[in-house]
Amino acid sequence: MRFRGWLLLVVLIIAATGVAVWRGWLAVPPQWNPWAPLDVKATPNLLTRYKLMRLRDDPQLCEQALNSSGLRVTPQADSPDAKCPLSDALRVQGGDVALSSSFLASCRLAVSFALFEHHALQPAAQLVYGQAVARVDHLGSFACRNVYGRENGRLSQHASANALDIAGFRLADGRTISVLKDWPKANQDAQFLRRVRDGACGLFSVVLSPDYNAAHRNHFHVDVGSWWLCR
Repeated sequence: MRFRGWLLLVVLIIAATGVAVWRGWLAVPPQWNPWAPLDVKATPNLLTRYKLMRLRDDPQLCEQALNSSGLRVTPQADSPDAKCPLSDALRVQGGDVALSSSFLASCRLAVSFALFEHHALQPAAQLVYGQAVARVDHLGSFACRNVYGRENGRLSQHASANALDIAGFRLADGRTISVLKDWPKANQDAQFLRRVRDGACGLFSVVLSPDYNAAHRNHFHVDVGSWWLCR
């Protein structure tokens, strides 16, 4: 009974603290305030995934997060396609890191990509190579198709511009790293790719690498759908 009493007290304290933060009665740093907008350039913490989840149902909150990202984006006209309609889509043109080409993205995908660039990709490059990544090479984002291109089945996250396939990277010195060629090796490049994959797992909903299956032997699939998986 005594344990239950202490447990109830702890729950009440946590609840009261949450209400105080929500009401603005208790000041906490924005990165530790669950209701504060996500700052892409702030170091991710235990609340980052929760803040990313909040973006799904709040376009204005997502736009606020994107404004802190440094990404260059262009709003796209809504598409009324019957099978794969797009609304509020963006064309991502790059940021501090160049792209092999621009790509279509939902706001949520753009925000996660910016987090990935700042907090997973560049730290991995600096740790392994002592230099920055200058360009991300990708295979595309939006594609109106089912999973694996099957005739039947559920729509892929690519069908809503919620997914991106990343094929490799170019370093500042011009050196290139390829998922297809370098993942199977036991060297510095393979170490870098695994660090990038692992870092991405906390910033996207799903991250699939060559460890998942042969269909992903040449790219990392990253998406912001409702499933959670890191392989």
